[in-house]
Amino acid sequence: MRNSVFLLSYRNFYTNFGKQFHILEIFIIFAAKNHVMHIIFKSTIVEYYTKHPQSKQPLEDWYIITSKSNWQNLSDIRKVFNNVDYVGNDRYVFNIKGNDYRLIVVIHFSRGRVFIRFIGTHAENDKITDIQNI
Repeated sequence: MRNSVFLLSYRNFYTNFGKQFHILEIFIIFAAKNHVMHIIFKSTIVEYYTKHPQSKQPLEDWYIITSKSNWQNLSDIRKVFNNVDYVGNDRYVFNIKGNDYRLIVVIHFSRGRVFIRFIGTHAENDKITDIQNI
């Protein structure tokens, strides 16, 4: 129950006869979905930009913006990244640094998870034959 808050309340009740009853109440409150996106794994980004230093700032910018976002659908993503494409099977392609790089991720909106599946140049991305299963 990821978006739940549990509240415990211990109350004493007295009847007309002076007997005391103890009641433990449990309240479950479903909070609004105000989670942020959790990116699995940042180390993939760091590993890539260590080998390709010119990609560091654009990938870090993407990471910071994405990790602070509360996306529920593609429309929410496009409010921030208008260059994102949905390619099926929960896969989204982001153009990074003016389309010099491509970042392919799987997004599970309900769980607030972003799984990095591929980072590479545009040319490397073009070699992918089955993007829906990457």
